[in-house]
Amino acid sequence: MIKSLFGKLFCAYLLIILFFSLLMLSVSFNSFRAYSITIHTHDLQNLATALLPQVTPLFLEGKGKELDRLVKGLGPGINTRITIVNSDGVVVADSEKDPDGMENHRFRPEILQVLEGEPGSSIRFSSTVNEEMLYVAVPIPGREKTAGVLRVSLFLADFNKLFSRLKQSILYSAIGLSLIALLAAFFFSRNVARPVRELSAASRRLAAGDFTTRVLIRDAGEMQDLANSFNYMIDEINKLFARLSDQSDQLRSIISSIQEGLIVFDPRGKITLCNESFKKIVQNSSLEGKFYWEVVRIPRFNELIKKVQEDAVSYRVEELPLHDATFLCSISYLPEREETVVILSDITAMKRVERMKKDFVVNVSHELRTPLTAIKGFVDTLEETVDGTNKHYVEIIKRHTDRLVNIVKDLLTLSELEERETMLKLEEVNPEELIRRISLLFEPRMREKGLVWKWNIAPNISSIKADSFKLEQALINLIDNAIKYTERGTVTLSLKNRNGHIVIDVSDTGIGIPEEHLSRIFERFYVVDKSRSKRLGGTGLGLSIVKHIVILHNGTIDVHSTPSHGTTFSICLPVNPV
Repeated sequence: MIKSLFGKLFCAYLLIILFFSLLMLSVSFNSFRAYSITIHTHDLQNLATALLPQVTPLFLEGKGKELDRLVKGLGPGINTRITIVNSDGVVVADSEKDPDGMENHRFRPEILQVLEGEPGSSIRFSSTVNEEMLYVAVPIPGREKTAGVLRVSLFLADFNKLFSRLKQSILYSAIGLSLIALLAAFFFSRNVARPVRELSAASRRLAAGDFTTRVLIRDAGEMQDLANSFNYMIDEINKLFARLSDQSDQLRSIISSIQEGLIVFDPRGKITLCNESFKKIVQNSSLEGKFYWEVVRIPRFNELIKKVQEDAVSYRVEELPLHDATFLCSISYLPEREETVVILSDITAMKRVERMKKDFVVNVSHELRTPLTAIKGFVDTLEETVDGTNKHYVEIIKRHTDRLVNIVKDLLTLSELEERETMLKLEEVNPEELIRRISLLFEPRMREKGLVWKWNIAPNISSIKADSFKLEQALINLIDNAIKYTERGTVTLSLKNRNGHIVIDVSDTGIGIPEEHLSRIFERFYVVDKSRSKRLGGTGLGLSIVKHIVILHNGTIDVHSTPSHGTTFSICLPVNPV
């Protein structure tokens, strides 16, 4: 199969030239032969017409012998065979043969045509003289109808020789013209294909990275326009590559200057990009081409990577210990490129400060618990011995002492929950029984405040694995808050199943929480209404405790609130938190 443009063009021209050459030869040969036969036929008709005055009297008088001598004398002189045939097809005279020995000519084509009233002529091989001949016949008129036929014939041997020589000359001329045309087609195809070859070679050099290549075509027309467009494209590519190179250098500089460790790897886990900070973190300077699990040998890190890739999540953050330091591991998955990006941020100092703050809170809480216990004991003793105005002051001291004790207690509880080593005492918990037990604690307070206590339990509630004490502690905090901040109306606790989880809703018709505070209510010591919280004895730690208990159970907590209409806290817990 021809692939080059030159080969295709040349072969196309070759086929066209051959086709038209053969067509020209065929048409010219046939046209010339037909024209020559027509001329000879016309000449023979004129000759036969000229012979009729001499032949007709003898034929009509029945003088066959004299007629035969006449045609034998005339035939050689005019180099033409003359035959006289009567209406029955019997040969009366012939210039070449003895008429008595000749067969009946009644059904010869030219004889039949004349007897039927048409001009007669035909070309055929004569069995009498063993040569191809041209026959022309004219009628010999009688008194009423055609009395006979005068036929003249011409040997075609000489004509065929002349025609063969002429055909040979025409063939040689056609071959010569075809060769000239092919030579012209060769140069034309080469001239057309040369710019294409130059463009193709320049494209290969461009693909190999040679951006200095240019195409120079002097021919005017579309090819020169194409070459100019190609050169313009190379200039634009040079500009584009220069911009990309600048952007790449800028990006490389930015990545290198990032203090956080950055690593990118493909779907197979092979590292494709990393910065100097990451090399320092893993204490390895040659990472390109390695697999990430060869560099970071932490099972939890590998689990996080696989989890992100399997779930195709866009972002996941978790703390990881690495080389006596703590890092915040941020993992992003790029689905369009099937690559994973990991950023390690060193939070060791921050964790150290956080640890110090926690230790400080725990130590202070422990240190405060003893004097507060003593103060509370003395206050209780004083309360029994004083009266009048002094008793009012003792009650104030007692109330604030109780608040301090509660704060210390909640701080210790929260510190315990924040410890990573905190273990849940998991057991089978029946949520319905848990709610009934909690209801008994709050029914007196509900009645005392005039609130309606409702609880709705969906049928077929399954038991869950949970820490019964901590779960009860979380629900008590939520219900306690609902009672504190609801002056009238209802407090509702509902329980239902949802997609393999237990959903517990604590709703009230209280004062609600403004929208701008909803994002911070789970922070420690954060209170919406400080004056109200102090008056009600709140510590600002209850919701933080609730959130940590839910997180320990691998659950979630959400809040929906409308000011002056109430608040709903929703806890969603898995049936099995492990």
